[in-house]
Amino acid sequence: SAQSLPRAGHAKWLSEALRAGRVGTSLRVLDASWYPPQERNARQEFKERHIPGASFFDIEECRDQSSPYDFMLPSESHFADYVGRLGVSNDTHVVVYDGDDLGTFYAPRAWWMFRAFGHKEVSVLNGGFKNWVKEGHPVTAEVSQPAPAVFKARLNAALLKTFEEMMQNVGSLRFQVVDSRPEGRFRGTELDQGLESGHIPGAVNIPFRSFLTETGHEKSIEEIQQIFREKEIDLSKPLTATCRKGVTACHIALAAYLCGKRDVAIYDGSWSEWFHRAPPRYKVSELKRNKA
Repeated sequence: SAQSLPRAGHAKWLSEALRAGRVGTSLRVLDASWYPPQERNARQEFKERHIPGASFFDIEECRDQSSPYDFMLPSESHFADYVGRLGVSNDTHVVVYDGDDLGTFYAPRAWWMFRAFGHKEVSVLNGGFKNWVKEGHPVTAEVSQPAPAVFKARLNAALLKTFEEMMQNVGSLRFQVVDSRPEGRFRGTELDQGLESGHIPGAVNIPFRSFLTETGHEKSIEEIQQIFREKEIDLSKPLTATCRKGVTACHIALAAYLCGKRDVAIYDGSWSEWFHRAPPRYKVSELKRNKA
């Protein structure tokens, strides 16, 4: 449906913008791919082929490297310097994509980071690089050097939840919590990348793939609204998303955003922090119950 993503998220729109030579200070394209190192090398694949004019947004670099947890948000100045070097100013429209086989995996995390630092004009390429290639849009191995720009970052704390806020919410239930991990990890029946799994008390499970079609495009707004309704999530009320490391939770924020809800917060630490810091009774797992 034409309404499913702001028009810059459509491959056809971006392809026309490229042809018209519009990539530059007012439009930047970023490849935010990340893969487990033993499976694929994102930076190498970017060098081999990417959307013409795109830069590589390295989620390993653009994060709080002092944190023991995965992919935590960097400081305002770190983010500002990093995206400024990629030619992004506060007036740039940013389109992010990734090369994942699913269609989209890491791009919504980059989209959310821009929004968390006050940037409104940012879109996710619907269908990702996989479909871009399949539809015959242009690719290149030529790496372009964008002219550096000045980006001023202001953290919007409303889009971010801390461990302390999540702990408080277990008692107060002031906001709804959706967990985007696969069902087995949510229920605690399978390991979560080496950690015992389970979930935060009161959380509702909507695996992030629920929002993607078989081709890897975003489902229609009607289908997305139906998914939230079936899980009894009220989009008119406060909502926070969580996952394993704060990445696929951003798919929940994107899906809600497409339905007009622009204020979904991300629990940045997610399960990787919760597992290490929460008291045992705050880690709900079916395995534990079965053992007891």
